[in-house]
Amino acid sequence: MATGMPYGLQAMLKEGHKHFSGVEEAVMKNIEACKELAHITKTSLGPNGMNKMVINHLEKLFVTSDASTIVTEMDVYHPAAKLLVMAAKAQAGEVGDGTNLVLTLAGELLGNAEVLLRDGLHTSEIADGYQRAADKALQVLDTQVIPGTDKLDVKDKAAVALRLRGAISSKQLGYEDLLAPLIAEACIDVVPNNPVNFNVDNVRIVKIMGGALPDSKVVKGMLLKRDTEGTITEISDAKVAVYAQGVDTSGPETKGTVLIKSAEELENYSKSEEKQLEQYVKAIADSGAKVVVSGG
Repeated sequence: MATGMPYGLQAMLKEGHKHFSGVEEAVMKNIEACKELAHITKTSLGPNGMNKMVINHLEKLFVTSDASTIVTEMDVYHPAAKLLVMAAKAQAGEVGDGTNLVLTLAGELLGNAEVLLRDGLHTSEIADGYQRAADKALQVLDTQVIPGTDKLDVKDKAAVALRLRGAISSKQLGYEDLLAPLIAEACIDVVPNNPVNFNVDNVRIVKIMGGALPDSKVVKGMLLKRDTEGTITEISDAKVAVYAQGVDTSGPETKGTVLIKSAEELENYSKSEEKQLEQYVKAIADSGAKVVVSGG
């Protein structure tokens, strides 16, 4: 081997790499990074948590108290802190809530682990102790379940509303008595025969300007914020056609230039578009649809 050539770990990694080892260099630095991340989000925990202002790499501004959004838009690069971000995203994907609790609890556990490390305990001993604590916590949690939950009838509005109060109070403290029955009613209306296949997208929220939270109510069907186009504002027992896009003539996918040399060509060009749109409308009318809902 030629003299001056790198060997060992230096030969495996590219130039400019950094290598940390040991408790002081690696473990403590990782704990410090995770504690800093948890410190950012823990003040947003709970119904009275503070909003954070985050500007991402695209210069887009976010003002939110949602921990999942905060850590996602922060673009965390530290490997250890990134593990916490991945855990928070997994929590959001599995449960849909509790992301801030994951970050805050992990930060506090690591902070306490730092004290134990300085007292001379080995990392494996601390991990084993935390595993025993987790097993005990799961046993205690089983005793805190509301009686009858294992045999819950998902069609029972009062029983479902009782179990929704905790989740609602974490977001809208003081309004759980008002919102729990409404949410329970909305969910029961769309729950399939197998509750495991429940799709949250089947319940939508529409905010109407000028109203307040106590004015909220459940509407079975489709609610549109816009008024009707035309003179007819009410119709019953009608066939409805719903489009995700606008009912209009489709344009080309690429930009182009149309060269018109005379007024006659301009008139014919306009007539061709009108004729195409007329064919669309006629096809809808021939289908028997009396109401058209367009997303354009």
